[in-house]
Amino acid sequence: MRVLVHGSELAAATAAAALAWVGHRVVWWPHDSADWPTLAASGWLSSEPQLMARLEEGREHGHLRILGPEERPDDERFEVLWLALSPEQREAGRATVAGLSSLLTADAVLVNNSTFPVGETDRLAACLGNGRFAVALADLLEEGRAWEAFTRPSRWLLGCDERHAERRVRELLRAFNRRREVFQRMPRRAAELSKLAINGMLATRISYMNEIAGLADTLGVDVEHVREGMGADTRIGYEYLYPGCGFGGPSFSRDLMRLADVQSASGRHSALLDQVLDINEHKKETLFRKLWAHYHGRLEGLTVAIWGAAFKPGTARIDHAPVLTLLRALWAQGVRVRLHDPAAVGALRERLGEHPLLELFDDDPEEVLNGADALMLVTEWKAYWNPDWPTLVGRLKGKLLLDGRNIYDPDHVADMGLHYRGIGRRADP
Repeated sequence: MRVLVHGSELAAATAAAALAWVGHRVVWWPHDSADWPTLAASGWLSSEPQLMARLEEGREHGHLRILGPEERPDDERFEVLWLALSPEQREAGRATVAGLSSLLTADAVLVNNSTFPVGETDRLAACLGNGRFAVALADLLEEGRAWEAFTRPSRWLLGCDERHAERRVRELLRAFNRRREVFQRMPRRAAELSKLAINGMLATRISYMNEIAGLADTLGVDVEHVREGMGADTRIGYEYLYPGCGFGGPSFSRDLMRLADVQSASGRHSALLDQVLDINEHKKETLFRKLWAHYHGRLEGLTVAIWGAAFKPGTARIDHAPVLTLLRALWAQGVRVRLHDPAAVGALRERLGEHPLLELFDDDPEEVLNGADALMLVTEWKAYWNPDWPTLVGRLKGKLLLDGRNIYDPDHVADMGLHYRGIGRRADP
């Protein structure tokens, strides 16, 4: 099929690469907010496993054409328009769809892969003209494994009101539906709300577990026992049941805000969502509060080493990442920070610029330990799971390890001569 992909989100880049990989003729038109040269130079795109290589492969084979900053898709006719825009680009998206209608075949299908408010796919459909259809395809990609999630999907959540549109989308994605049936069809508005509701539920689980971790801390209970006890109940399970120092990310955070907006627009205020968001923001300062307690509030002049800045392992993004809140709290107390991240240093420099209390490292994580009064683990990159403990102990002056993701064994850390504080975890006395 001849496919036009429009947008600069991860969903757009992945769709362009994957659809070209299986033989479709794809034109990718990035949004003006981030043109192709900007995307090609971005850390988040280049750090996504396989994606850049697949994009280049598609271009080399002639199945993929990426439009430059001054180019427009005005010389072809397309059977599919794949829209993957950010929520902020919703209004402009309607005008774009209306403008592109002349480039679409009479029976073309618009695939709305954007996270827009409920009902937006209906409004986009009205911009297409008679004979064309629109479907909502929920963006279920995970940063750090977007290629795998697209090409080996556990499911496609398809919002579709017309049989012709469903057949067209099934043909478009047939190569990714070979192992078993992965399409879950429902009405368009139901699919849009389902996408928001899924992330709302996951966020609620995380925030609830963080509340339990705080209670465990107060009661002197190891939250790991509580997590295992809860997860063993088949009605609950283990997924998204790990306490930590807060969640972030462009999609997760925006989806929660979008769900809250949908609630508000419908006249239904959600006290639950407010609490979930408040708990998460509060949790981003957890490691700071533990540092404050350990040093009895005397933090000025201390040096803290931080491992990890990205909002999750496998990505270079720092959107709404806990480290941003943590840095502001530390700097307000005059704490010097030495930070290592294998992928997100560039994004931090771009966001924060030069700061007199910040040193950034992206090579050897042990470099940041020299003379530090504490080590904070913020992002659980695999490179941090099994450090050289004698070297770590020797370089870390303050002998304090604050584990924001509970990846270390508290008793082992204590046996190495360090003070351990996790999220609801501590070494046995």
